[in-house]
Amino acid sequence: MSNAIWDPFLTPRDQKVIAASGFGAEQGFGARPAVLVIDVNYNFCGDRPAPILESIKTWRTSCGADAWTSIDAIRPLLAAARDKGLPVLYTTGIRRPDNWDAGAWAWKSTRSHERSITASTRSDGDVIVAEIAPRDTDIVVFKQKPSAFFGTPLDSYLTLLRADSLIVTGATTSGCVRATVVDAFSRNYRVALVEEGCFDRSQASHAVSLFDMHAKYADVVKLERALAHIGRLPAGLFDLPPAN
Repeated sequence: MSNAIWDPFLTPRDQKVIAASGFGAEQGFGARPAVLVIDVNYNFCGDRPAPILESIKTWRTSCGADAWTSIDAIRPLLAAARDKGLPVLYTTGIRRPDNWDAGAWAWKSTRSHERSITASTRSDGDVIVAEIAPRDTDIVVFKQKPSAFFGTPLDSYLTLLRADSLIVTGATTSGCVRATVVDAFSRNYRVALVEEGCFDRSQASHAVSLFDMHAKYADVVKLERALAHIGRLPAGLFDLPPAN
């Protein structure tokens, strides 16, 4: 990608090594893609657009206003996918009220015990934000670790759907998105990562993680390109869950 978001973070040596190594080749989209929206919930977005240092006072894992900018990109992607009848899968967290099952998460944050709820609807932080809420024919996968594949039925759902590829958005780029992309790569799925639809609380981690994934595990693509690919797909590729 020219003028890539990660360019300012690469040294001249890095740029030469990547150019000489052959990494970053385009793998291309798959023929039967599913759209995967990772952890776009109130815990990572806050309950309103706000500067990150303000938002994390209440929502300790919030990515601030950048999350809401990405939500604006995710909405047309979901509309295009649903118009074509592509599967839309979401992930979000799940936790016991006593936080016992936080496990290793509790070791790396002094605020891991905090549980926030939205001010207006009193929704739990793991609820997917209303602006892109799942529909009846969508699939929600609950997880407790970074990868959407770890300890979840995601793999079996994708097998049932006969999906050969993923179009991925969500948060955080350096955490759950990256872990999921690496696991999808390990399962030989083609992965396209929509740049505008991913967000992180760290600008450096966001950019460098996109760089790493584009170099080795996925194609980082612009929203416009993902929409164009979806638009070229035939309708009715998938047998989706029935609407309630």
